[in-house]
Amino acid sequence: MRRRAIAVALALAGSVLTPAMAGIPAHADTQICAQYGSTKIQNNRYVVQNNNWGDSTTQCINVTNTGFSVTTASHNKPQNGAPGAYPSIYAGCHYGNCSTGSGLPLRADDSRFNTIQTSVSMSYPGSGVYDASYDIWFDPTARTNGQNTGAELMVWLNHTGSVQPVGSRVGTVSLAGGTWDVWYGNSGWNVVSYVRTSPTSSASFPVHTFYDDMVRRGYAQRSWYITSVQAGFEPWVGGVGLAVNNFSYSIG
Repeated sequence: MRRRAIAVALALAGSVLTPAMAGIPAHADTQICAQYGSTKIQNNRYVVQNNNWGDSTTQCINVTNTGFSVTTASHNKPQNGAPGAYPSIYAGCHYGNCSTGSGLPLRADDSRFNTIQTSVSMSYPGSGVYDASYDIWFDPTARTNGQNTGAELMVWLNHTGSVQPVGSRVGTVSLAGGTWDVWYGNSGWNVVSYVRTSPTSSASFPVHTFYDDMVRRGYAQRSWYITSVQAGFEPWVGGVGLAVNNFSYSIG
């Protein structure tokens, strides 16, 4: 499931960047169909990426000034394997593509870490197999490029079909106004997923709420750096109609 980051790096290294991939600000709706295409919104405050990392079929997204929606997708991946893509919006740095003003990377023992807040509002279609999730990355160094090797924090707001996070379920916890099944696995880095037992289309929380729990369980360290806060979808089947209506990130 975590091959998407490696695939993005290889693709960007061997491709000519289109204007969307190069991060030209989106002042009006922008259509992105390039497999690893991206653009920036709100004066470069956020990056929106198509990130069709796990499939050879076409996926297109419509980028607005507050989020995006999937307009074309025909994924048909086995539900016991990796998803087809991770179309998403983020603050921070992902493989050298950085937003402006995020304050990231930042060590988790810095006092500003506890001020990082994020929220998202999503819409779901009536069909398809997917998860709707945050993907928050941590690294032992202040990494802005390449694969993070510390921990990957996933927060699943919703999922359909029989898909499951990496690893196995290790517990249940009440955090951020919900109850979550906790999953742990390792893909060369720790993958800790919090799966909401009652699906929701919106969330708002301080990032440290989940990271504190990861540290208590021994899956993360205070000396690691947070590098990005991403929100989007992992589609296995279909995907048209998945949408991030609004996303926010703040620090300090």
